[in-house]
Amino acid sequence: MTDLVFENTNLFDGLSEELRMGVSVLVTDNIIREISDQPISSSTAQRLDCAGKTLMPGLIDCHVHVYIADMDLGATAKPPTYYAQYAGQFLKHIVECGFTTVRDIAGGDHGLAMAIDKGFLLAPRYFYGGLALSQTGGHGDMRSFDSATNFCTCGAEVSFLAIIADGVDACTKAVREELRKGAHHIKIMGSGGVMSPSDPIDRCQYSDSEISAIVDECARHGAYVAAHCHPDEAVRRCVELGVRTIEHATLITEPTAKLVVEKGAFTVPTFAVMGALRDSGKEMGVPKRNLDKLMEVYDYAQHGLEIMHDAGIKMAFGTDLLADQHVLQGTEFTLRAEVLPNIAILRSATTIGAELLGMEDRIGQVKEGYLADLILVDGNPLSDINLLAANGSNLDVIMKDGELIKCDI
Repeated sequence: MTDLVFENTNLFDGLSEELRMGVSVLVTDNIIREISDQPISSSTAQRLDCAGKTLMPGLIDCHVHVYIADMDLGATAKPPTYYAQYAGQFLKHIVECGFTTVRDIAGGDHGLAMAIDKGFLLAPRYFYGGLALSQTGGHGDMRSFDSATNFCTCGAEVSFLAIIADGVDACTKAVREELRKGAHHIKIMGSGGVMSPSDPIDRCQYSDSEISAIVDECARHGAYVAAHCHPDEAVRRCVELGVRTIEHATLITEPTAKLVVEKGAFTVPTFAVMGALRDSGKEMGVPKRNLDKLMEVYDYAQHGLEIMHDAGIKMAFGTDLLADQHVLQGTEFTLRAEVLPNIAILRSATTIGAELLGMEDRIGQVKEGYLADLILVDGNPLSDINLLAANGSNLDVIMKDGELIKCDI
């Protein structure tokens, strides 16, 4: 049994608006065993003098795509080994930024999850949803306008991110197939999106009957549905039909925000990707038609964030960064900070993310009995959120599941 004591630390537990000063925290193997305002005695423990720095839960990103290695999502697919190598680079970077848990919202698979569990690569705790479900011509359909229709596929055309499924029967079968492969959740495309070629961003996708069938299938399996939604109408109808998490929710209005709260659903706003595409999308080869779609929603996005916060929606932290832009992880903190108080951002990246994942009794807090996912920040993120926006340079310790990934004290 291995013991480690964090001594003389100021504690952000994932909930409180003030730090708990001068705390000692005992970790035994991968569990937080004791939190005390007094020194913890142990003759065998390794001790880390934290010198008044802030110990807090490891961060949680609830919207990543570890296989999107290129900005041209409609390009000819590369070998799986190429995407696997990119995923390894992505995951190493994000855990070194202090994210000890991620949710891969579309594309992640059992093979990568197995590799992480076996310790083959440095990575966060990993939840994946398998292939997202898209209607023909929807946000997951990356075929160009001039692509010929293949009438022999029965709606089962597959990319590395999504499967095209039309009609209740096809949707039901697609859900069962992804759950068979271990998906933690199922994502659907509930509206148009920025990076897809042929769908207006302000249009709803999937019929009520298709969404209801998907939600019912997931409920009977003990899973849940996440929906990509930009327009307010898409958010509303998906929540009314039982979708649990709304990705983006960019154009949400106050009445819909109240409905989200009433239904107990979550939203996952994603500002990092919007900022990155706005600033460098053209240079990275993103077509003008896609950037034009981005600007249709960009100016409203901060107002939407204010609406969600004021309504009391449970907002998790998500970045959605693509390809080479994945190194801009920290911009989600700085962009949210233009609208939100720091405590709201910190909770989104810890306790709320854990609740969304169904892990609220295991991660997201520094609490006795919880898994030892911890970071030590050189400063106080409650007063300076930018400390978490520097790609891990202000983190002296990163611990995932009791394992020290970084220790610079």
